[in-house]
Amino acid sequence: MTSRFVIGETDFLLDGEPHRIVSGAMHYPRVHPDLWRDRIRKARLMGLNAIETYVAWNAHEPVKGQWREDGDVDLGRFLDIVAEEGMHAIVRPGPYVCAEWHNGGLPTWLTADKSMRLRSSDPAYLAEVTAYLEKVNAIIAPRQIDRGGSVILVQIENEYGAYGADKDYLETLIRVTRAGGITVPLTQVDQPIPHMLENGSHPELHKTGSFGGRIDERLATLREHQPTGPLMCMEFWCGWFDHWGEKHHTTAFADSAADLDRLLAAGASVNIYMVHGGTNFGLTAGANDSGRYLPMVTSYDYDSPITESGELTEKFHAYREVIARHAPVPDLPIAEPSDAPTPQVVLESVAAPLELVATDHGSFATPPTMDELGSDVVLAEYTTDAAGAGVLEAEVRDYAWVQRDGLDIGRLQRTIGDLSLAIGGGRELRILVEETGRVNYDQKIGEAKGLIGEPLLNGRALAGPWRVRTFDVPALGNAVSDAADSAPVADGRATGPVGLRGGFDLDESADLFLDTAGWGKGYAWVNGFFLGRYWRRGPQRTLYVPGPATRAGRNEVVIVELEAVTDATARFLPRPDLGHEVE
Repeated sequence: MTSRFVIGETDFLLDGEPHRIVSGAMHYPRVHPDLWRDRIRKARLMGLNAIETYVAWNAHEPVKGQWREDGDVDLGRFLDIVAEEGMHAIVRPGPYVCAEWHNGGLPTWLTADKSMRLRSSDPAYLAEVTAYLEKVNAIIAPRQIDRGGSVILVQIENEYGAYGADKDYLETLIRVTRAGGITVPLTQVDQPIPHMLENGSHPELHKTGSFGGRIDERLATLREHQPTGPLMCMEFWCGWFDHWGEKHHTTAFADSAADLDRLLAAGASVNIYMVHGGTNFGLTAGANDSGRYLPMVTSYDYDSPITESGELTEKFHAYREVIARHAPVPDLPIAEPSDAPTPQVVLESVAAPLELVATDHGSFATPPTMDELGSDVVLAEYTTDAAGAGVLEAEVRDYAWVQRDGLDIGRLQRTIGDLSLAIGGGRELRILVEETGRVNYDQKIGEAKGLIGEPLLNGRALAGPWRVRTFDVPALGNAVSDAADSAPVADGRATGPVGLRGGFDLDESADLFLDTAGWGKGYAWVNGFFLGRYWRRGPQRTLYVPGPATRAGRNEVVIVELEAVTDATARFLPRPDLGHEVE
């Protein structure tokens, strides 16, 4: 059955009747696809009538020309499930999304072209964006509400007024979107700050705001700039994200619920960001840099009403009570949380795991960046002959281990401003650089990664040649699992890089929480499913293992440790540990 959804003089109109959107954000790549329905159903149980999602371009096209829309990025299936669960959908295709997501959603093959002006009317950029939007719109268009689907709104760009004011750019995005068959209303979003709302505005876009407090003030500012039609908070911030090395953020559920009540009492529509945050599986976490580079943790729990593992929190119940004052709420049973299984396995080591996934790029007169070496390179090794002792100066993005003639001599860490290291005499200098998350906001989106510029020894450029290799990090899990030989770990301690693997049994498939407390820095997999990064720096101390990645019977855990483990044991805890909480 088809319906008509439009923007009226004072309200959203669904088949001619006033309609308030009570939505929640949920990003399909951050949730195991076998759990989409469960999370969507729980959001409906809270009283929501819509689900909002970003579309991350780099998740669909990590390599130029290799488009994916299956498995964890099957946007069509996700939108179909939303419809099947009796809910509407809001889609925000970007092309830039922020979302604390790797590179703000832009592919690294795109941002590697430094002649291209991102998020602008640069013809080269628009040509790539147009091709992207045509693919996305082909998925969205047949699933619009006026064609019997779930989609009621589509957003153009994202928080653009905080970045630029290129009206020709916005005009092109609108034209391409309409040409792609999108007939539902189009929106923009910005913080309710006058210059941002104006910079990101266009006559064909309905203005919405992003904010988590000061409700009356924010709505008043939004109304000044959007004098007609419904007021909508497109991002009602119910929590916050975490960086490595900081505390775990939470918000007081009672205060947050009171703000939601105030918003709904004012007659506004809302999209709760996030109703369910999920997980930055694999290498998808982004980073911020507002004067200091800070990478995101693997969890994107966001202190959401529905936790990373799908549990219903006090915030869920408080929000449900608030929503029930303003809209119908389903009267359905709510499952109680339960502890996860806690198997334990002593791991065996696989030596030199990086050698299993190495690509030799040859020699260079000066060190190339990761971006010059390929799409989404995360680990790169730079080696040269450099006689003499002294002070090594090098800019690394983002973290590096330095060796002299095969011996570890120190690290360079961008987050704390390391730019130099005293090194002793020797011949070979080896620098292994890790990209720990690409900036997702403001002007440093798309910045080059790896070894930047020419390192100096005692103020003089190291002339090279530089021998360069890269390592396929996503392939490491299967490589270590398939390696022919492994050995016991003496005293449970091992120095990286080292692969560690072991098997454990489950009575049935189940969510798990992998304890990382005895490990240093690296990556983890269960049954080949790439859980993401771990880091002793915290605050996160467990990695979420989604139940569909496990099975009844034998299971395997693999980690690749880059520094050192003090306990070569895989322990699973009954509850998650995301770190010390701070409100």
